Amino acid sequence: MAVAAAFLSSSLLPTTPGSHLTPFTLRSRLRLFTRRAVVVNAAAATLREVCSGRVPDHVLQRDHRNTRPLHYHSSINAFLNIKETLIFNLSRTQFRTQIPGAEEIGYVVPTEMQEQSLPLLLSGQDCILHAQTGSGKTLAYLLSIFSTIDFSRSSVQALVVVPTRELGMQVTKVARLLAAKACTVMALLDGGTLKRQKSWVKAEPPAIIVATVASLCQMVERRAFSLQSMRVLVIDEVDFIFGSSKQVSSLRKILTSYSAASSRQTIFASASIPQHNRFLHDCVQHKWTKGDVVHVHVHPVQPMPSHLCHKYVICTKKERMHVLLSLLERDAPKSAIIFVAGQSERSKKAGNPPSTMVVSDFLRNEYKGSLDVMLLEEDMNFNARAASFSEVKGRGFLLVSTDIASRGFDLPQTSHVYNLDLPKTATDYLHRAGRTGRQPFSRLELECCVTTLITEEEHFVLRRFQNELKFHTQEEELPLMNCFPG
Repeated sequence: MAVAAAFLSSSLLPTTPGSHLTPFTLRSRLRLFTRRAVVVNAAAATLREVCSGRVPDHVLQRDHRNTRPLHYHSSINAFLNIKETLIFNLSRTQFRTQIPGAEEIGYVVPTEMQEQSLPLLLSGQDCILHAQTGSGKTLAYLLSIFSTIDFSRSSVQALVVVPTRELGMQVTKVARLLAAKACTVMALLDGGTLKRQKSWVKAEPPAIIVATVASLCQMVERRAFSLQSMRVLVIDEVDFIFGSSKQVSSLRKILTSYSAASSRQTIFASASIPQHNRFLHDCVQHKWTKGDVVHVHVHPVQPMPSHLCHKYVICTKKERMHVLLSLLERDAPKSAIIFVAGQSERSKKAGNPPSTMVVSDFLRNEYKGSLDVMLLEEDMNFNARAASFSEVKGRGFLLVSTDIASRGFDLPQTSHVYNLDLPKTATDYLHRAGRTGRQPFSRLELECCVTTLITEEEHFVLRRFQNELKFHTQEEELPLMNCFPG
């Protein structure tokens, strides 16, 4: 079985010298697996069958009036998005869902990530969920939370830590959808009013909190609530938070000071965990998790989703704005995200406008298409960021953004990603690319493209990303003579 194969994989064990983990023998791994995992028929099992008896009925409840069963193989369902109303016609079978809650979960075949991780998660196992963007990690850990919490208790029992406000808004929305008012889900996100949030927490302690690192630490240190009763801790985009100098010390405090790993289930999730064997070792060594934490690594050989098309255009820095305009006119994207580099401190001190503003102003003046030009950057105030995020939901857009939009940003209508500035690392490229191809069945309906604009000197960097992430790019030729005025 696929679950057994993942569990027995040698990548689950740390290879770092000096590890205090005792390697499992093949026989003991099998014994542990059969004792803890729920054995399912991978070809036929639905999420309802995998979660039966562990996740409350109201989370899995289906609406007989609106639903007809779906019998397609799990690979077709790899881009399940339970937040949207979806109407699809495939071959002779119609699948129609209207989703006010999570009523249709019982009719959906789990993604490969969910198939491999849910038996472990639902048995209380600490896990590192390591899989491609759009693979269903969020739904997997939320189902695990709902299988664990006691709905009759009035205390904080589950905590989901996220790196950005925007990702927190999305996770909160899905958690509330699944909760169906059976428990309170509270968002503690940067930009919120701490005094008001503190009074809300004291009046009715939420069962689930979704929080950014800074807001969470402020509330705990002000004694608004305790995490001693917490039963599940999830760190989403864990590599990003550990890589942030502003957040890493607070994250370590959350993992070790506010509650003990021995008394909770700990779940880490990300599409990219560099040096994952080292990270697995550190989890145990620093007591961030229990000693038997499992690394669930789906598609380790192919970190990039295979259905994406990757292209590049070689041009000068001066030409790139008009090249971008030419691409937009030719590609006619359904919606697109245009990534630019963040503004340097030197540029700020010089009084220069940020690149995001320069690009968005250019597109508002020159782009003649029907899509709305939006702007999102880290230095915007939180109300402006929230407004931008809300505006792009459910409409056609050209979103100009820094890498703040590359982590967990779930806008399923995004058909194209344009890298106006080359990402700094292969990991950044992976997460930017993962913003497209998230619509269910998108691989069947439309081509999802990632196009990078580079100079001749930057070509070798893109090739390095290509080798590291194992994807293919093709050069795109444009009629440059028609791109520029005069």
